[in-house]
Amino acid sequence: MENKILVVDDIKKNIQLLGSVLGKAGYAVSYATAGAKALEMVAIEPFDLILLDVMMPGMDGFEVCRRLKNDTASADIPVLFLTAKTEQSDIVRGLEEGAVDYLTKPFNTAELLARVKTHMALRQARADLLASKVELEEKNQALERLLEENERALSEIKTLRGILPICSQCKKIRDDEGYWTQIETYIQAHSLAEFSHGLCRDCLKELYPEYADAITKSRQNPSKR
Repeated sequence: MENKILVVDDIKKNIQLLGSVLGKAGYAVSYATAGAKALEMVAIEPFDLILLDVMMPGMDGFEVCRRLKNDTASADIPVLFLTAKTEQSDIVRGLEEGAVDYLTKPFNTAELLARVKTHMALRQARADLLASKVELEEKNQALERLLEENERALSEIKTLRGILPICSQCKKIRDDEGYWTQIETYIQAHSLAEFSHGLCRDCLKELYPEYADAITKSRQNPSKR
């Protein structure tokens, strides 16, 4: 994609010369012969850089630059003054109005192209930095949402903590309302644990002694299984 440059100068020969130089360098060049026209064009079409003369009839280049910088839609477009005004006070004023550079006529072609390339690169770098900042903010927001979801999920996980009153005889647990309930019922209500029932060795021996003896013998003589 070609970088677009707006040349603002009231002298057509200057426009033709700059158009030739910048066009050969690969830039897409538009032009305006008056400050008011330049502001109209910028409002309609985005430009990557503006080469601006100072001495023009009606609105001079300083006023054009001021209006560009006071408009949020065009404030980030780099403005390079290219003018025959060479006084130090003019250079200072141009930079104070918001221009990124100040070149004098007659210009050196190599110097002009070098400065144009530099300010194009700086603008692209700022755009890339802004895009990275936006992307980082979006990722941070996504991470914050994920953390909030995790916190909500963790808050829903039931845990058992503290001292649990348990009957020494029947092993029932007293719940928060003061009722005694089976230990597995209480644990299932206060945690994510699930139970599968079976018989321990002692209960098996008491309730089903024949099975208990058979299991014991089988374990003592594993080769006879």
